[in-house]
Amino acid sequence: MNVIGIVGWKNSGKTTLAAALIRELSRRGLTVNSIKHAHHGVDVDQPGTDSYKHRDAGAREVILAGGQRFAIMHELRGAEEPTLDELLARLGPCDWVVVEGFKTHAHPKIEV
Repeated sequence: MNVIGIVGWKNSGKTTLAAALIRELSRRGLTVNSIKHAHHGVDVDQPGTDSYKHRDAGAREVILAGGQRFAIMHELRGAEEPTLDELLARLGPCDWVVVEGFKTHAHPKIEV
């Protein structure tokens, strides 16, 4: 799998460039996965949903699966934040991975 990173200051256009790159690689028939690093607490699961209740009850991983997509939520519960290499190992097979953030990792990067 090929990895390319997009790095830069906040509001510099990283996400815009990452989305354009993903769109172009996909248009060329390549399979693309992505990893986005966030420096703040991120929560894709909202209080009151069943998956939130599972996670809130103490589940370390919760898979929310439906006919169109599935998502895996993993609670660190005090463990160290995973490295980019650990996250890359969890991805499915693809031609390219576009990484937004992880500027200190040794993968090739475009600075915005």
